[in-house]
Amino acid sequence: MASKAAGNDTAGSEKGLPARAFSGFERMVAWRYLRARRKEAFISVIAGFSFIGIMLGVATLIIVMAVMNGFRTELVSRILGINGHMIVQPVDQPLSDYAELATRFSAVEGVKMALPLVEGQTLASGREGAGSGALVRGIRPDDLTKLSVVSSNIRQGDMVGFAAGQGVLIGSRMAAQLGLSAGDTITLVSPEGDITPLGVNPRVKSYPVSGIFEIGMSEYDASIIYMPLEEAQLYFNVEGIVQSIELFIDNPDDVDRLRPLIEQAAGRQIFVTDWRQRNQTFFSALQVERNVMFMILTLIVLVAALNIISGLIMLVKDKASDIAILRTMGATSGAIMRIFFMTGAAIGTAGTFAGVALGIIVCLNIESIRQFFSWISGTVLFDPELYFLSQLPADMNVSETVSVVVMALSLSFMATIFPAWRASRLDPVQALRYE
Repeated sequence: MASKAAGNDTAGSEKGLPARAFSGFERMVAWRYLRARRKEAFISVIAGFSFIGIMLGVATLIIVMAVMNGFRTELVSRILGINGHMIVQPVDQPLSDYAELATRFSAVEGVKMALPLVEGQTLASGREGAGSGALVRGIRPDDLTKLSVVSSNIRQGDMVGFAAGQGVLIGSRMAAQLGLSAGDTITLVSPEGDITPLGVNPRVKSYPVSGIFEIGMSEYDASIIYMPLEEAQLYFNVEGIVQSIELFIDNPDDVDRLRPLIEQAAGRQIFVTDWRQRNQTFFSALQVERNVMFMILTLIVLVAALNIISGLIMLVKDKASDIAILRTMGATSGAIMRIFFMTGAAIGTAGTFAGVALGIIVCLNIESIRQFFSWISGTVLFDPELYFLSQLPADMNVSETVSVVVMALSLSFMATIFPAWRASRLDPVQALRYE
């Protein structure tokens, strides 16, 4: 009987069923095994769960990675909104030629603007509060106008007094703490004051509040004071020089390429640091969290791939007699393997691309979904006061999406290999013995 089946197998491969790989016959059989029948309902349910699992896994991966990218982009834009991407500091001599250096740095391709700065710590007091720590940033009025994150967010007053060198700008939280509004007077106390025979006397000086800004980062709104550069140089006893020049570049991730160009444009020895070095701990933690989330959520896709394995193994057991008949009709073991491979791969491929579509739809409507769940729960999700974000960000990255698709398809295809191999190794004689 075995020799007979083998003879039929050989004859069929020569003049029976087509031997061409992935032929129309193989695709037809694979498609029929995917369709649900009443007596095969349980297997179809497993296939359906496998499809849903892969779809949800892929969609979840895409959504989470997009939201984390959005958070990183928003945090970078807010944290670096008032801080330069690269900071130039002197090494051998002070930055007395800061105006000329700023012009040369601004001419470097990729540099948006160069801002000379004077910074110092002070104690600020107002009508209702005293002793609030503050960071005074001395900046030229024209440069502050270019710093749109501040100049376009003036909530009270204006920049007229600041531009005239007779006023300062303070954050909204500091104004609330000190009970100040535009036009009031703020008193600043600096420990680095005048040198006398009895020691250094703190410098105390009052300035009119020209305007009140609100950036959206509570730390900045509560602690930063903008002062005209020349006045800050006088206040901190650094007439004619600045402490640093902050460079804002078009692409924050392009700092390594621009570093040698900046050093060449300086024409002398300088010390250059970038935003990654100054915020290394924070952004490293963000990157680690992102990588861990990717690995954890990949397990969802892996579980769905295991469902494909279990579903195909049960399908092979259920179709043992069909496989034996196909073998006796001339189907080769390779054809049987390809039939079941296509059956499992179809589930994985359909689930993957359905997950991509679902992920894109959710990412494009993430803010509406957040508002809907806020309305359902009656609570504010992602409160701007805590997260510094007025809306939930989602920034899809093409390369990440492609990597998710490749990973899901690879797991799905690998999951089909073992059940398909078992089907191809099925002995038709043993399968038909008790039929």
